[in-house]
Amino acid sequence: MLNSEVQIFDTTLRDGEQVPGCKLNTEQKLIIAEQLEELGVDVIEAGFPVSSPGDFKSVEEISKKIKYATVCGLTRAVENDIKVAAAALKYAKNPRIHTGIGTSDSHIKYKFNLTRDEIIERAYSAVRFAKSFVEDVEFYAEDAGRTENSYLARVCEAAIKAGATVINIPDTTGYCLPSEYGAKIKYLKENVNGIEKAILSCHCHNDLGLATANSIEGVINGARQIECTINGIGERAGNTALEEVVMILKQHPYLNLDTNIKTKNLYGISQLVSEHMGIYTQPNKAIVGANAFSHSSGIHQDGVIKQRETYEIINPKDVGVTESSIVLTARSGRAALAYRAKNIGYELTKLQLDEVYANFLNFADLKKQIEDNDIHQIIETSKMYREIISA
Repeated sequence: MLNSEVQIFDTTLRDGEQVPGCKLNTEQKLIIAEQLEELGVDVIEAGFPVSSPGDFKSVEEISKKIKYATVCGLTRAVENDIKVAAAALKYAKNPRIHTGIGTSDSHIKYKFNLTRDEIIERAYSAVRFAKSFVEDVEFYAEDAGRTENSYLARVCEAAIKAGATVINIPDTTGYCLPSEYGAKIKYLKENVNGIEKAILSCHCHNDLGLATANSIEGVINGARQIECTINGIGERAGNTALEEVVMILKQHPYLNLDTNIKTKNLYGISQLVSEHMGIYTQPNKAIVGANAFSHSSGIHQDGVIKQRETYEIINPKDVGVTESSIVLTARSGRAALAYRAKNIGYELTKLQLDEVYANFLNFADLKKQIEDNDIHQIIETSKMYREIISA
């Protein structure tokens, strides 16, 4: 793995599926998993095998189907969890067991009623046991975002000594500021003995809307894996959005960080996941939302028509969207109306446009959005209609 390469660990089928009401069956998971591999993700977290017979079956069937990507199963730091995950992954060409335990004082005291040293012992034992089944073992330090850095470093050291190949640093509650999360990754890179033997991974939640920013700060400071989901779906306010981190790295080449993602597949898989999970993607969602490449303000429309880059930093075709959208509303200008009219066969002179535009504004005040059929009606009711159609 090149130092400039950031691996994409997709957990849409595990963490993403934990959204209430979004349970997928095995057939749906297989459809999405195949598209995730086609997208180019490095790791597919296929489920939590011990959680239910259905999840076990899904992980097993995905393991049979996926040819190149690593297939991962989640466990707690519990021997039976690990045994069950290993069984579910037995057909995987590149299996990974993802095991771990909470490390914040809140988790240690209230969730486990253990001491810090006992948590380290359990972390070491879980990784060691998982290592007896597969070579690739990822360890997660749950609630690492609220874990004291010096103690977190001790936990990470124990996991690496036990054989962990990836160390996951989750901001489980979405609490960290980007500067804090980046500093945490930097601290671990500089203070964990044996850190060169493992990949540091970011797993950030979006409770404060900072998941993407935190993940980017993480890789800037030395992490080389981002755990994310399509459309940012996940527990509570969701996870880091795959499409966002991928395009941020692509659009900022000076960071010297890149992924293996085929970005032209992003919009298609976003629609696929939304359809199967029944989750409506908000129109203003970055990269894949319906309005991500839509323009309704006259000033913006004029700029985009003249030169797309004036108001778009991403070419919509790069993420699988056919073209930018010029949406006609009462805030649209003459340039946008002329552009849309031309698209349906009307070449308007300046005088013709002036009259049609006056009609357009009256019409637009009555409707939220003007469609092509409305444009025909607006032009047909103008005094210059015969002159326009004979041109």
